[in-house]
Amino acid sequence: MSAHRQLHLNAFLLGAGHHSAAWRRPDSPAEHLGDISYWERLARTAERGLLDAVFFADGHSAGDVASGPRWFLEPLTALSAMARATERIGLVCTISTTFFTPFHAARMLASLDHISGGRAGWNVVTSMFDAEARNHGLEAMPARQQRYARAEEFVQVAQQLWDSWADDAVLVDRAGLYADPARVRPVHHRGELFQVDGPLTVPRPPQGRPVLFQAGASGPGRDLAARYAEAIYAVAYDLTAGRDHYADVKARITAAGRNPEAVAVMPGLVTYVGSTEVEARAQQAAVDALLPTAQSLAQLSTFIQQDCSGWELDAPVPPLPPVERFGGPQGRYATILRIIDVERPTVRQLLGRLAAGGGHCTMVGTPESIADRIEHWFRSGAADGFDLMPPTLPDALDNFVDHVVPELQRRGLFRTDYTAHSLRGHLGLPRPARGAPA
Repeated sequence: MSAHRQLHLNAFLLGAGHHSAAWRRPDSPAEHLGDISYWERLARTAERGLLDAVFFADGHSAGDVASGPRWFLEPLTALSAMARATERIGLVCTISTTFFTPFHAARMLASLDHISGGRAGWNVVTSMFDAEARNHGLEAMPARQQRYARAEEFVQVAQQLWDSWADDAVLVDRAGLYADPARVRPVHHRGELFQVDGPLTVPRPPQGRPVLFQAGASGPGRDLAARYAEAIYAVAYDLTAGRDHYADVKARITAAGRNPEAVAVMPGLVTYVGSTEVEARAQQAAVDALLPTAQSLAQLSTFIQQDCSGWELDAPVPPLPPVERFGGPQGRYATILRIIDVERPTVRQLLGRLAAGGGHCTMVGTPESIADRIEHWFRSGAADGFDLMPPTLPDALDNFVDHVVPELQRRGLFRTDYTAHSLRGHLGLPRPARGAPA
């Protein structure tokens, strides 16, 4: 590994925090999730910590509205406002290739890239649940292979649309030529699933193309990431799982003819930071104590796609089918199976383990001990960085930025200042030439 290699850190912003009971705290920001100033504050905190980007996931069904907030502001709308409140931090959002069209997605992302001065990123997903599909005129989600075939063509068309304008196409010659027609070309895409003439209505984005992220954990998801992703969000419960996933996706990237060192792999990371380990564990216990059992069982039922409502809380978790026989999202399900295999928890213990981050790596301790573990993952081939998932907001993000980031900087593991203005620059990615391969 290169001696000057440094961590990449994103902040995954979700509601009042990733812990499913975070909103129930007396001082939670639950009343302010529709107030853009709340999200702007979080983005400025992440920027103060010199993080690469903030990230918004997205979903297309409301779920159990009684159990707490899931989605509120539409992500691209919120990020456009947050772009005006920040200067350097990247702005990444999820857009589903199952529910959008390539022209729509390419136009929105190009607009965000212009608004932010080159800080936009797209987390490419195929979506998960039938309830989402039924909000878009579908009876159920298409089969996994069908979804990923659509995603691949979707990404190809979006890239062609971003390249449909040359960088120097806009002339603003007031004598009569706003743009040079010879420098703007149609796409004329005729594929299996999409027919798109182009060109895009937005000139070429400042970054050339917004940065492509991918988070699919299934085989088709990893293959899509290997061919197109410029950064990867991952699920890794422990160091062993992290190393296995890291080695697998890097090998797939190599097999796809790309440079694996240029694609950052960032597992999700939940942290509770205290001046002592006792203090940190008290923070975790305090929010765990607010967890409602019925709603937690309902969440587990969603994760494993079977009814858990009658499970005995203090008994071992009943046997579950292997991941090969599971029809839902495989990444989180595989993580649940690994937790059960390693920890042999009771149902109650499993609910607590999944409450924050759904099985992502959790680190509880002092800034020094958390930095130790981050460094170990980083240096042992398990991660190029992390997608921070603060269990409670805004305090868990503040604690990481104010206490863990300085410790990582002291070790030379993280930047002490921004050296770039674009998200591509933060990630060490080149600006793609027009028409360059994906």
